[in-house]
Amino acid sequence: MTITKLQRTVVDALEDIKAQDIRVFNTTGLSDLFDRVVLASATSNRQTRSLANHLKEKAKEKGFPVVSTEGEESGEWVLVDLGDMIVHIMQPAIRAYYNLEELWGAKPVKVKLGDGSPGRGDGAPAARAQPAAPKTSAAPARAAKTPAARKPAAKVPLAKVPAAKPPATKTAAARKSAAPQTPARKAATPARRQGATTGGADTRPTLTALRRVRTGQS
Repeated sequence: MTITKLQRTVVDALEDIKAQDIRVFNTTGLSDLFDRVVLASATSNRQTRSLANHLKEKAKEKGFPVVSTEGEESGEWVLVDLGDMIVHIMQPAIRAYYNLEELWGAKPVKVKLGDGSPGRGDGAPAARAQPAAPKTSAAPARAAKTPAARKPAAKVPLAKVPAAKPPATKTAAARKSAAPQTPARKAATPARRQGATTGGADTRPTLTALRRVRTGQS
């Protein structure tokens, strides 16, 4: 009856400070020094120390002696000796490395935890509960709107360009009228020398007369 009460006191004290993976093993027949071994995990050095101090206070309140405490300096592994029970408060990496479950886990003890679930009694380390994935609000699936197919644009009939008319050929009469007109030559040439009369004979000096003038003959 005393060991069962001590066992309950230890488990409740560890749960007060949120210890993880609490395991209790019966060591009767394995050791003459103690009857129970308790294993618990803490996430930091500070938590291991807090668990050890809170456990000692609760044990003293219930009238159980605290023989000794070891490992508070480092905080990685704190051992609390309660006479008939040894409590190991360890960080997960240290607990996995030393694997005390293999050494003392031949006779696991089922204990009821504060959340109402019984403690594991198969001697294997308890699997940590994985945090549930956050629920995402399922947004209603929006139908993907596909753009309506565009209607092909109506073909505008090309305006017919009137064919260029070839220039009309000019008639012979038009060609004549378009030809540049040259000034008409004067019908009558000017009189070569002044003194010419309209009706008289030519009064120009003859070749014989010119010769006489040059020789001095009259």
